Amino acid sequence: MENNEKKVLSFDAYELQKYEPNRYPFLFIDRVTECVPGEYAKGYKNLTNNEWFFPHHYEGHPFMPAAIQTEALSQMITVAFTTLPGIDDVGVVGSSWSAKFHREVRPGDRLDIEAFVKSYTRGVGKGYAKSYVDGELACEVELKLVIPCEFDKYRPGRKIEEK
Repeated sequence: MENNEKKVLSFDAYELQKYEPNRYPFLFIDRVTECVPGEYAKGYKNLTNNEWFFPHHYEGHPFMPAAIQTEALSQMITVAFTTLPGIDDVGVVGSSWSAKFHREVRPGDRLDIEAFVKSYTRGVGKGYAKSYVDGELACEVELKLVIPCEFDKYRPGRKIEEK
């Protein structure tokens, strides 16, 4: 009997550093609870009053800025790609997205994030991610990523090194 089950990975904050190049204060994921490389990654970010961006934005009415929300979702989709075998270069260069925001994310919220890979060929990945607070949709984003270690292999006009 053949076993077709896919291995589901999970990472605490320390293990996550193997797959996500950002570090505090620019790491916007606390934990990856589920990840199937090349398919999806799920996890969360707990938001406290001590987040560096809350005191400096929106005095008296703090909420997570849109750019930081999209970065959190981008980081989660990055994990779905960088856990693939052979992708040692975790630096993702060039990303683009279209985002929709549905509600404010405030101190004390837990931002649950789900990110899914739509396609991955020749060093270019496409995916989408959604975040939720208490089960309510907060943000959704579509992403295009370039994985340098793979993309460079297919770059037109690249020089092939002679041995």
